[in-house]
Amino acid sequence: MKRIPLLIGLALLMVSTVAQAQRGRKNLPNFDSRMYHFGFILSANSSDFNFAVADSAADSFRGVNNAPQAGFNMHLMASYTLSRHWRLRFVPGLSFQDRGLDYTIEGSNNVIKRTEAVNLDIPLLLKWRTDRVDNVAAYALFGVKYARDFQSQENVNQQLQSDNILRLKSGNIAADIGAGIDIFLPFFKLAIQAKTEHGLRNVLIPDDSIYASPLDFLRTRSFVLSFCFEG
Repeated sequence: MKRIPLLIGLALLMVSTVAQAQRGRKNLPNFDSRMYHFGFILSANSSDFNFAVADSAADSFRGVNNAPQAGFNMHLMASYTLSRHWRLRFVPGLSFQDRGLDYTIEGSNNVIKRTEAVNLDIPLLLKWRTDRVDNVAAYALFGVKYARDFQSQENVNQQLQSDNILRLKSGNIAADIGAGIDIFLPFFKLAIQAKTEHGLRNVLIPDDSIYASPLDFLRTRSFVLSFCFEG
């Protein structure tokens, strides 16, 4: 999380530099007249959990905190123009999201329990964009996403494991909301975008392990910084 302000600052500096270089000429003048656009998105993410501690947590349990982890995303993009300002986006792809919880348990050292997810993401998003000013336009977007974790340990038998694991459900639904800047370059459009993803489903699989039993619920949460290339 500490690197996020630096990444945003670098992205804004890049936007300013490119916009100044393109001032005075209109790139891709017919871009908005087309109904369909296609592209791809490369992203960095920082992911953790929204959680609550159960009232029935054992006396030896002293607390748990988030230990955010970094990951990355790769998505394809199809955009359909609904009107002058509105676009509908379908953005399927893969996201590699790691998360961690830092447990404090009486009589032992702190333990950071990590979960690793390889998600197939199927988002459907609405994008609202301002009019172009020279070769730059701002936008906001929101929508929902279904995610399926190929690496889920949902069906693992906890009793057969030599070490306790934190089991999570493989299917999840999230609400996405974000904003970005479109930059029209001579041969393609570049967008720099920041987005948050908030899981709507409790993905915790309750059991008697030292990692699951103190928790009431777990919902996923991610911050995503993206570079979108659209033609």
